[in-house]
Amino acid sequence: MGSPGIRVAVLLGVALEAIRRNRMRSALTALGIVIGVACVIAMIGIGTGSKAYIQSQISSLGTNFLVVYPGVATQGGARLFTGQPTLTEDDAAAVRDECPSVAYVSPMSRTASQVALGDQNWGTSIQGVGVDYPCVRAWNVEQGAFFEQADVRSAAKVCLLGATVAGALFPDGRALGQTVRIRNIPFRVIGVLESKGGSVGGQDQDDTVLAPYTTVMRLLKGATKIDFLLASAVSPDAVGRAQDEIEALLRQRHRIRPGQDSDFAIRSQQEIASTGEQTSGTLSLLLGSLAAISLLVGGIGIVNIMLVSVTERMHEIGLRLAIGARRRDILAQFLLEASTLSLAGGIAGVVLGVAASRFLAWRAGWPISLSVGGVAVAFAFSVAVGIVFGFYPAWKASRLHPIDALRYE
Repeated sequence: MGSPGIRVAVLLGVALEAIRRNRMRSALTALGIVIGVACVIAMIGIGTGSKAYIQSQISSLGTNFLVVYPGVATQGGARLFTGQPTLTEDDAAAVRDECPSVAYVSPMSRTASQVALGDQNWGTSIQGVGVDYPCVRAWNVEQGAFFEQADVRSAAKVCLLGATVAGALFPDGRALGQTVRIRNIPFRVIGVLESKGGSVGGQDQDDTVLAPYTTVMRLLKGATKIDFLLASAVSPDAVGRAQDEIEALLRQRHRIRPGQDSDFAIRSQQEIASTGEQTSGTLSLLLGSLAAISLLVGGIGIVNIMLVSVTERMHEIGLRLAIGARRRDILAQFLLEASTLSLAGGIAGVVLGVAASRFLAWRAGWPISLSVGGVAVAFAFSVAVGIVFGFYPAWKASRLHPIDALRYE
């Protein structure tokens, strides 16, 4: 048959002609590969995009973030939140003064209420915070300024609006200096926060109003204890030390004896990130399983169609063997047919997968992140499926005896 290049060209031509003769059957066979590759690309895009999105949202929580939750007890071997307030303003001050690895601390007191401006109302969360809150949350003020310690001491009736609230009540952008009413109490707007976007849980972080925590506790809630405590370590490497220092200090202040469970819980940014990564990993595993099943179905389709092709072309195989074709030529021919089907399916699957990913990103708002490497892996996998699943039919064809093949009815 001449040189190896000519031999391959002839075999490829025979393979393409066999596929052309059965266009519909070949297209249906490749459909499984198309769907599988598209699923793989969508899985990579959604999984990578979700991980990046979760990490960005966790980073938006603040710098070296720590949160101390009160009212935690062990019941039936499980740590549960009881809702019992156990943290005080003095606890927050002690953490700030006595924990060297802690840079910033903000007491928190939260409630929900309507914010009224004339005949307009907007229901939102009211967060009572300390002066360190912008540093803890890495949240800048876009207009105006944050309140000062004097406002906290005097429980001043001042507030800052999140971007969503400001846009709803002041579409003209003139919120500074205006007066809004919260539970019929007038609050002067001294600032508008920069937009933060959605949180890890999907809530709009900008749909909020900030006020001194003393104001929220005394005027809006009538509470004497804070709801929880936010803190920020001096550096990323100091988060663990800060957590240990807060734990030891609060146990001492709350007179918790050794061996007893703490009446609070501390969560770090790393722990929140780990939870987010687990969620993203579960999603990727689910999508990967669906993609693997689709590729498996496509591979089974290739085996089936190639076995049928071998049966239909017994006379052709016998004739080629009788006139001198080598068994490896028959093997190569049928492997080329299977690989060509999977190659075509892979190309179509890449196009469909990229298009589907873009559509999901646009229509459903899902975070999608595609890379050339990920697309290349999916494409290479489709070709590998064709070779692996096409080998048995090709091997079977190459092992036929010429006389038996020519006599086959």
